[in-house]
Amino acid sequence: MGNLSSIDYIIIMLYMSGMLVIGYALKGKINDSDDFYIAGRSLNFFVIAATVCASIIGGSALIGRGGVMYDRGIIGVMLAIPYLLGMYFFSFISGRIQKIGVRYNISSIPDLMEFRFGKAARYLTSGLIGFTMMATVGSQITALATVIKITGGFSYEFAAWFSFLIIISYTVFSGFYGVVYTDVAQFFVLLATVYFILPIKVVKHLGGIGEMIRAMPSRMLTFNFTPEIIGWIFTSLIFTFAGAEMWQRSFASKSPQAATRGMLIGTTIYGITILVTVILSFGSYLLIPDIMQTYGSADAAIPALAIKILPTGVLGLAFAGIIAVIMSTADTYLLMSVQTVVGDIIKPLKKNLTPSKEILYSRIGTGIIGILALVISLYNRQVYRALMFAWTFYAASVGMPAIAALYWKKATSAGIIGGMIAGFSSSILWSMLGAPFEISPAIVGSVLCFATLFILSRLTYKADQPSPFPS
Repeated sequence: MGNLSSIDYIIIMLYMSGMLVIGYALKGKINDSDDFYIAGRSLNFFVIAATVCASIIGGSALIGRGGVMYDRGIIGVMLAIPYLLGMYFFSFISGRIQKIGVRYNISSIPDLMEFRFGKAARYLTSGLIGFTMMATVGSQITALATVIKITGGFSYEFAAWFSFLIIISYTVFSGFYGVVYTDVAQFFVLLATVYFILPIKVVKHLGGIGEMIRAMPSRMLTFNFTPEIIGWIFTSLIFTFAGAEMWQRSFASKSPQAATRGMLIGTTIYGITILVTVILSFGSYLLIPDIMQTYGSADAAIPALAIKILPTGVLGLAFAGIIAVIMSTADTYLLMSVQTVVGDIIKPLKKNLTPSKEILYSRIGTGIIGILALVISLYNRQVYRALMFAWTFYAASVGMPAIAALYWKKATSAGIIGGMIAGFSSSILWSMLGAPFEISPAIVGSVLCFATLFILSRLTYKADQPSPFPS
């Protein structure tokens, strides 16, 4: 561990310093909460594409899913495909989200919930989003700490604290402006190093893709659908319907066309990277068969591969790219959690909150939520399991209600609130019971959420008193 040269460390430190400089340089753009949370609705399709792609290809996708593929083989691809399909679906509704955001001054899912169904729906949704986003930040700190631990041979605890400080710093400075424009920089770094140079070196080292496939044991090329994998697949698909981070990017777009085009391009690039992750994971499996003994976790598969085959200088760039991948996702979810707590819960309760105080609260909240995410990362050190823990209950309780709020005119407050409560409580109960019949809590919760939402809405809908619908 820690087989990097001084040049590699200098490159990595220059990169991380550069992210802080970008964040600080954009500080002056923050005048109010719209600037802090949705960049003043100013993002064009290229920026949307870059930030979408950089956020999707996060620590959970590269480090976590890379670890799953190293450990379980090609079945890891099935953890990516549902999310890919869900993101294509979301791309085509993102234009509508942007339109209603501008027309009704809506900037979050809780805003939409209150507009249609009242304050109770707003606060319930806010609580679910806030916890989920915070726990997701924890999974990204776990991923970044794993990389830093491998890079320098530090303890996991030190690496987690260091990761926390870097992520917090530039998010506090510049809010969503800092997030998206550091994402643009990270987008190019990760594509050039992790998804271009590294796979070329791996394929060349192994004598071609055909040779690599022939060298893999048959079990690694078999789609072995375990109940846990099926649950993860379902969770990933449903989560995309209500992924608060992608709704935020839709609201931040300068036009419906920018939202849709940006989402489609970013999602397509992500689809290409899925295949590259397979090459990297399989290459690591063949070249570093003792990774568990050496690093203690399959999550180390891709970073350890970079150390093994890349030359000095390029290795530093590759690690900068891997760090870029993780940071771009961590800052996104951190800001979403802060927006939910401050913008969607505190602001409606404090009617006289000035823009300057809201920004101050947001910056303080960034630090507090970051600390809570750090605690989660210190107790849950497997990246993909940490992510699925965060997403399961959210997907079960908010996925269907978010789509209903956007498209179903006859949805009612009783139906939406009842559906969210049913989805959340049933998924938790099912999980506590040990997932009987090996059925995922996300599946049970989503089915009961949908059934409750539909039945209660039909029973309580009044044609002469419909809820406001964003036309």
